[in-house]
Amino acid sequence: MKKIIRWLILGGTLFFLLKALKDNWLGVSAIRINITGWLILATATSVTLLAHIWAGWIWTWVLRELNQSVSAIEFIQVYLKTNIAKYLPGNVWHYYGRIMAAKNANIPTNIATLSVLLEPLLMLAAALIIIVLFGTQIIVNNLNYNLIILQFLALIIVLGVLDPRFLNPVIQLLERWKNKKPDEENQLINSFIIQRYPVKPLLGELVFLGLRAAGFILTIMALTSVNWEQIPLLVGAFSCAWVLGLVVPGAPGGLGVFETTAMLLLQYHFPAALVISAIALYRLISILAETTGAAIASLHQRIKRTPQKR
Repeated sequence: MKKIIRWLILGGTLFFLLKALKDNWLGVSAIRINITGWLILATATSVTLLAHIWAGWIWTWVLRELNQSVSAIEFIQVYLKTNIAKYLPGNVWHYYGRIMAAKNANIPTNIATLSVLLEPLLMLAAALIIIVLFGTQIIVNNLNYNLIILQFLALIIVLGVLDPRFLNPVIQLLERWKNKKPDEENQLINSFIIQRYPVKPLLGELVFLGLRAAGFILTIMALTSVNWEQIPLLVGAFSCAWVLGLVVPGAPGGLGVFETTAMLLLQYHFPAALVISAIALYRLISILAETTGAAIASLHQRIKRTPQKR
């Protein structure tokens, strides 16, 4: 059933996008990008790549919150190399790659797994904060006011889940169920104790979402002029689309879900052909940035492993 639901979600969103492209093909084909636009797209790609490098650095902050001393450069490289795997079916292989890499670096598997699980939770909390701050225009124009209450409730729940007073008892309970050796139990449980609220990683994820939103806005600016008054709307719409791409199952890398949500939220504020072109370009930019990041990380590791000739 899970596989069927995933394929239905992916198929439904792709069908919607293809139909929108068919209905607005004349407008899409009429869009032209000048030299300035290409330079802006190159900047958008660089900003998106920077966002992924920054996200890898935040992962090292999360590991340090879990009392693990790690090399920032090494783990940023692991993050960049595994990031492209999120487009594989299942949408979990990038997490698996990070867990295995952390395990190979002598980090306990449970702690590595916890760090990987905390990362999307922090991202979700950061996205909800941005949606609450900048998503008002979208809700007023397109959706029901009750969603404002749901946003606040979702934000409170996610922020509460990240609190050590909630996380530590849950982690300790899971460890007691899993481990059968009493002499090892206390040592493992103590290693999982989170000392403080992860404020620094949460603030870092806000910067990450800000960089991703900036890349999206730059992509739109390559196609049309954007007023300052439209930026909060674009940031809110991007955050809504991004968070749905993160949490909806069956969408590797948010593929289809992000594009469909962004189109639904922005179609009343920008021409449909422009929105379709912008989200298609942004998907290409995202994949290019992620591929470039993985290639740079792999190249750096190869150079580091190659013995220096005297």
